Amino acid sequence: MTGNRQTSWAFADAYVAEDEVLLWARERAREAGLRSVSSGTGSALRLLAASVDAKAVAEIGTGTGVSGIHLLHGMRPDGVLTTVDPEPEHQQFARQAFRACGFASNRARFIPGRALDVLPRLADAGYDLVFCDGDRQEVMEYLAESLRLLRPGGLVVFEGVFANGRTVGSGPQPTEVLRQRELLRAVRESQELVPSLLPVGDGLLCAVKR
Repeated sequence: MTGNRQTSWAFADAYVAEDEVLLWARERAREAGLRSVSSGTGSALRLLAASVDAKAVAEIGTGTGVSGIHLLHGMRPDGVLTTVDPEPEHQQFARQAFRACGFASNRARFIPGRALDVLPRLADAGYDLVFCDGDRQEVMEYLAESLRLLRPGGLVVFEGVFANGRTVGSGPQPTEVLRQRELLRAVRESQELVPSLLPVGDGLLCAVKR
């Protein structure tokens, strides 16, 4: 990659500035050893939520609230984010961050638990956008659940599909990378989806449900 392209990508990733609350949430994630979406990925999530005028969004992987803040900023003022995470203590950080951003408590529904235990309890065709940033081993199951959860015209979004460059790398790869490759093929070949792969952060795979 040329130096100019690297500079352009870095400029694009930092194009939308983040406020003090987002930086606080990022620091909590760093302290907890969690990855959080890049600022470029966050601004893309905000744009995607706004583009579908999202009123109901499901998020797999609350973390400390970085991605949730971006999603809530893009959603309708009366929109509700349903966010799932197996670690309740992480969700407490997200609660604080959402509150500091001025979001009313009824704008977010926090559900602690493993995603594949929680998602089957959510309503069919009840969501405008599903954001998947959970266990990389379970992405194919997330895709199946997302197709059930989304209304026609809704968006499914997967973060981290580049796997730090390993998805397109040669040689033996761990199972989670093989699952990312399987996901990329399935989304591209699906007759139910209109896909695009955005080169922001560690790769953002997006698809509209027909």
